[in-house]
Amino acid sequence: MTKKTAPDILRIAVAQLNPTVGDVAGNLAKAREARADAARQGADLVLFTELFLAGYPPEDLVLKPAFLKTCERAAEDFAKDTADGGPGVIIGTPLKRKSGTHNSIIFADGGKILAERYKLDLPNYGEFDEKRVFQAGPEMQGPVNFRGVRIGIPICEDIWGDVAVCETLAESGAEILLVPNGSPYYRAKIDVRHQVVIRQVIECGLPMIYANQLGGQDELIFDGASFAIGADKTLAFQMSQFEETVDVTTWKRTPDGWVCSEGPMSKIPEREEADYRACMLGLRDYVNKNGFKNVVLGLSGGIDSAICAALAVDALGEERLRAVMMPYRYTSKDSLKDAEDCARALGCRYDIVPIFEPVEGFLHTLTQLFEGTKEGITEENLQSRARGTILMAISNKFGSMVVTTGNKSEMSVGYATLYGDMNGGFNPIKDLYKMQVYALSRWRNGHVPPGALGPSGEVIPKNIIDKAPSAELRENQTDQDSLPPYPVLDDILECLVENEMGVDDIVARGHDRATVTRIEHLLYIAEYKRRQAAPGVKITRKNFGRDRRYPITNRFRDRG
Repeated sequence: MTKKTAPDILRIAVAQLNPTVGDVAGNLAKAREARADAARQGADLVLFTELFLAGYPPEDLVLKPAFLKTCERAAEDFAKDTADGGPGVIIGTPLKRKSGTHNSIIFADGGKILAERYKLDLPNYGEFDEKRVFQAGPEMQGPVNFRGVRIGIPICEDIWGDVAVCETLAESGAEILLVPNGSPYYRAKIDVRHQVVIRQVIECGLPMIYANQLGGQDELIFDGASFAIGADKTLAFQMSQFEETVDVTTWKRTPDGWVCSEGPMSKIPEREEADYRACMLGLRDYVNKNGFKNVVLGLSGGIDSAICAALAVDALGEERLRAVMMPYRYTSKDSLKDAEDCARALGCRYDIVPIFEPVEGFLHTLTQLFEGTKEGITEENLQSRARGTILMAISNKFGSMVVTTGNKSEMSVGYATLYGDMNGGFNPIKDLYKMQVYALSRWRNGHVPPGALGPSGEVIPKNIIDKAPSAELRENQTDQDSLPPYPVLDDILECLVENEMGVDDIVARGHDRATVTRIEHLLYIAEYKRRQAAPGVKITRKNFGRDRRYPITNRFRDRG
């Protein structure tokens, strides 16, 4: 019998796809379609992303035995598909074994499962909480022999932490490393991933393919941008960001190991475009994956609601957004005009629902109880709560999800009203500071992002961007009546939230001490509001919710 020789060319498809958590049948169908696409392109092997069949992250779903059984049956069915002589597959799925429930992959070819591999290093920081639901793989496992090529398969965190998985695989005879990932987006994350892979390539001397998931899952955005680093530490290929694709890459065996001879080299978006597309993808997937037909938001004539309206039209189309202006006695003529101009530019439905009668009704009802008190924030908040009630009524009547529009600066210092402007199902700008909202608004007026359904040109009127921001809850009100200028506020907040800096260090940057201590106090006392806020897209390294978990009851203040 003639011994089979190892191939000199290996065509590896990377399936950068958008699974839905819990939709095992839908994810399997998507995987089958991708494998058929890869077969048409001449692929030998298809690499899918982390826990693809379950969707990532599945969180406590993996504690349900029925869910685990459904995922394993799907994996077995997919393995049987490979009996057709087409590409082999590496696909992620949770597996329940004697050693525990594992974040795993199956490697299948020829109609059989060749091997299972289990994630060894379980992340337990920031947005990750895998140690709650998974057990680490019981031991280091070697490479898998696929048609004469020894392939190592570390899983996501296995290349990020200090466990020497890649080095061990190289010592065990691996020739190339294929890594399924579920790496969420934050600003400039691609550079971080590249550096992580380069470090591992230096350590083990092997080329590495990094396949990353795409799509929105609650707060998390998976941006794709899959890539490979060759053994020479250079970028071998780069797939697109924020786009579903199945790309086939060609690898050739050389005396120095495997080298990528063909693959995509996509351009990665700059900062504003990337952030905007992340917000757009997050809103689109949240609405569509949760089965909402359309959305509604309050269009005030301010910058935050305007960019949310633009994001909604770009993500869903003009016919799926209803914008509602709810004027009161303090609503300026400029705001009425700006809101109408914005809705007209976007092409969405625009309704005007005055709130004079409901607000005055509340005030009249409370007259006796409030007798002898001074008018102030309570009365202002009645306006916001009347608007929130109207939006929720529209939601209940027509099944529209309410898009809430508070930015991170406001959410940080409590400059938002519970059961008022905080009402809603999802917030696409929750993790954008105010100055970032302005930057993205200017960018959108000059660009239409790929995949956007909205129009080109100025969709956020210039006057909205140029005028002083105001909640318009009293005469001649501006945000800066009670807050420092937004460039100052945002810098202080970034120091406190993202960087956990002390007051002394923030003052050393040139900020006024009294202002810093006041903002720190406002940040702490607004925690109870943030616990009740809608989920929203994660853009920064530390968002409110998954990444930052401060106690509500908290008397600590940094006084040096």
